[in-house]
Amino acid sequence: MSIIYYPDHQVFKLDTNQTTYAFRVDEYGYLEQLHFGGRISDGAEAAALGFRLFRSFCPYPDGGTPLLSRDHMAQEYSTHAVGDYRTAAAIVRTADGVNSTDLKYVSHRIYSGKKPLPGLPASFATPESPAETLEIVLIDAVSQVEFILSYSVFACCDVIARSVRVVNRSPRPVYLEKVMSCCLALPNRPLDLITLDGSYARERHVTRAALRQGTQSVGSRRTSSSHQHNPAFMLADRTATEESGEAWGVCLVYSGSFLCEVELDQFNRSRSCAGIHPEDFEWELPPGGEFQAPEALLAYSDGGLSKLSHHFHDVLRRNLCRRQWSGRKRPVLVNNWEATYFDFNAEKLLNIAAAAAELGIEMMVLDDGWFGKRDDDRSSLGDWFVNAAKIGELGELVGRINALGIKFGLWFEPEMISENSELFRLHPEWVLTAPGRVRSLGRHQLVLNMAEPAVVDYLFAAISRILASANIEYVKWDMNRQPAEMYSPSLPPERQKELGHRYVLGVYELHRRLLEAFPELLIEGCSGGGGRFDAGMLYYAPQIWTSDNTDAIERLKIQAGTSLFYPASSLGAHVSACPNHQTGRMTPLETRGNVALAGTFGYEMDLATLNEAEREIVRRQLDDFHRFHPIIANGDLYRLTDPFGNCDYTAWEFVSKDGSEALLFYVVAHHYAHEEPRLFRLRGLQPERRYRVVESGLVLYGDTLMNAGLPMPEVPGDGASWHFQLKLVDKA
Repeated sequence: MSIIYYPDHQVFKLDTNQTTYAFRVDEYGYLEQLHFGGRISDGAEAAALGFRLFRSFCPYPDGGTPLLSRDHMAQEYSTHAVGDYRTAAAIVRTADGVNSTDLKYVSHRIYSGKKPLPGLPASFATPESPAETLEIVLIDAVSQVEFILSYSVFACCDVIARSVRVVNRSPRPVYLEKVMSCCLALPNRPLDLITLDGSYARERHVTRAALRQGTQSVGSRRTSSSHQHNPAFMLADRTATEESGEAWGVCLVYSGSFLCEVELDQFNRSRSCAGIHPEDFEWELPPGGEFQAPEALLAYSDGGLSKLSHHFHDVLRRNLCRRQWSGRKRPVLVNNWEATYFDFNAEKLLNIAAAAAELGIEMMVLDDGWFGKRDDDRSSLGDWFVNAAKIGELGELVGRINALGIKFGLWFEPEMISENSELFRLHPEWVLTAPGRVRSLGRHQLVLNMAEPAVVDYLFAAISRILASANIEYVKWDMNRQPAEMYSPSLPPERQKELGHRYVLGVYELHRRLLEAFPELLIEGCSGGGGRFDAGMLYYAPQIWTSDNTDAIERLKIQAGTSLFYPASSLGAHVSACPNHQTGRMTPLETRGNVALAGTFGYEMDLATLNEAEREIVRRQLDDFHRFHPIIANGDLYRLTDPFGNCDYTAWEFVSKDGSEALLFYVVAHHYAHEEPRLFRLRGLQPERRYRVVESGLVLYGDTLMNAGLPMPEVPGDGASWHFQLKLVDKA
């Protein structure tokens, strides 16, 4: 069993293969965290890990003692205005305006499996990666508001999924001002906070800073997870590296405005919370009403950051991405966008498709500009009908492309609308805009109110008609701006702060309905590149366009940062044209391919312009993709260098789960004269067995490769790269 309850001491012990999460119900009915870290054998005895100390100026309940103050207690789920001045996981306001909430244990149940979360993406159990779930009911006796804390243990992935459901058991409405998905307390120790930050075309760069007393946070108020910050964070020992040290991680399964906050209190204990951003959130809960908060995934590593990444990669691949695509090879595609932008017709598209087919590329994707009357970015969003004057009949075009032996995919931007569109002229009330205020534009477009069921109904019907009209096997789902003015005429004034979360629920609902109608459809998420790269979207879209920045050297940082939480199988990565359209940099075609192999792989260029030598390189890259796919998509990733600390060269390694095969990639961004030869110490190999380097024939023991290293070839210049495949030669 993964979850054990010890009734004599009211201790709950949640075990994965390598970790233990333990907490208890104390003698006053409060939940107290005891341990989250390496496996421990003690069960009921773990209650001794809790403590009560006298602390001055810490309020305590009337009739009690300072030992009862929750201002220094490691609460399992913290609340507001009950003598705890630290960050609260929940704030509930009753109809009489009181926001003190005193949650105490009522009951619990343990069961095999895991239930879905209504309207939200969430992890799920499978026969290969099962789960066991604990639900704990807490209640505030005065307001009769009930919180159900859910813990699902994925033992083989070393991950625990947490979520919270709130039920109003009173006869009057209550108002949820803050409902975080998890709360985590860690003991007094020096820790660093690691977050993924950046901007458009510079997403998910790693930031690492020492925790200091007070609150540090990252978040988004953009109704999307954003280019600027990612809804995930790590806490690590100050001395933790990729290879060693303790680290904890939290990954939020949500795609809207979020907050991840960590407070280091007066006693140098940390409290972390992650969930919906409370600044623009409030939810009215009528009598009998329920509210489901998003899920958060928690993991611990005693072997550094790489091991922590492996836990998240495993659970996202096995227990979050749709089973149709979990571990399944994705088609290698070419996208026409950087080849043509809006300037295309059926003949140009067929030429690109023919060039792709000749090389062995498996899919062509038609990007923006195929619908309405759209020849630039100023019109037609929302008019999801084919521009026959531009490309002819869609079914005929797709049939001719399929006849070349390749699949077909199509771009949509469902959440957006152009003022110059038939849809806007018919339904201007569907636009998110504040009465009496000047509207904000982005890319000359407005945002549809996805919280409105009629909008979701229209989009489902319009997109379904297109998908049913031709053999369309892939959709690139874009979102090129975030909402600015958040107002919905269908909500009363006092409930306008529900709109942001309702918008996200509408986006999820449209995904759900489309995938229910077209279950084999592959959706690739996109939001101006990587502006909505999160675990919530991965539930529906098993791959996400990592960034609009396709420059191979820039991608070294973007992809390394993203890999802290998200597996290579989820990273949309393409070989693009040179000079690069974002940076103007020239990079060898071989290097662009090696960098793109660390993701889903594809092309973003006019293939018809390649010469024969370049076409031969593309054929080799495609062969590499097919040969290497199992280890890249399903193996363990090791970041051998830090591209944020050393911008001159980057190396990373994929290792099969059984350690029988490895792939080493090496990119030199900046070459210097008279450099010393480099050796990279590999990781994850079997130390007492020998490996052959396929490219050179060199045979070395695993411990030699891991402790001494593999020598790298001489560098010919800036932007050079290599990959090396290693295979076991000894029999077990």
